Amino acid sequence: KNYFLSQFEQQMNPNRAANRASSLDTLRGAAMVWMTVFHACFDLASFGYWQQNFYADPFWTWQRNAIVTLFLLCAGVAQALAVDAGQSWARFWKRWLQIAACAVAVSAGSYWMYPKSFIYFGVLHHLCVGLVVLRVLLHVPALAKNIAWLGLASVALWWLASQALPGSVWESLFNSKPLNVLGIISAKPITEDYVPLLPWFGVLCVGAALGRWFDPLTSNAAMRQNPVMLFLAGLGRWSLSYYMVHQPVLIGLLMAWGSMG
Repeated sequence: KNYFLSQFEQQMNPNRAANRASSLDTLRGAAMVWMTVFHACFDLASFGYWQQNFYADPFWTWQRNAIVTLFLLCAGVAQALAVDAGQSWARFWKRWLQIAACAVAVSAGSYWMYPKSFIYFGVLHHLCVGLVVLRVLLHVPALAKNIAWLGLASVALWWLASQALPGSVWESLFNSKPLNVLGIISAKPITEDYVPLLPWFGVLCVGAALGRWFDPLTSNAAMRQNPVMLFLAGLGRWSLSYYMVHQPVLIGLLMAWGSMG
């Protein structure tokens, strides 16, 4: 039996994989809406329209962590479904190049906006590394069957290493670039988005494990009758494109609003 879906299951229910993908798109679309609201609030604070501390207030920091978690879980599930469906490495690399190009664009754009705290290892940069490692692991049956445990082990490793780091001779080294992308730090670097390899790679692995049990949240028929679900699914299918344009649009609207004042 295949780790994710057996060929027998696919033959008995050929629409199951499509339903699972639609459900995943809907969940990803919901995450995009949440992210948009979060970034709209962040931009209002950045432009001085609303006094909020997005870097220290738990109300905002926990939301940010929850959004990143949801994104990476979806990415892990999607990668598991892709491997199960027999996606070729060529198609994987084509998508990877799109993500990598967007990561470079994010770094360049954030450097223009925030030169002292530009994004050098955000969520897209993490995916560039994490998806390659995850893809390799999923092609090794023994590792694929234990992908959830590998994810939890990586989180545990991050926690133990982070606890041992303060005061050690390695502290300044691991806190510096480029080693702080590992996530084993005692002080968070000054950057607008920081999604290091640990512990977040563990979330990707858990998402891949969830792909084994991921079932439709709704049927295609129900989705066709629900405009909200249709909207979210459509947004989820174009998540990368939307991710790249939503902030420039929000910032442009605020700049236009400011020029009218």
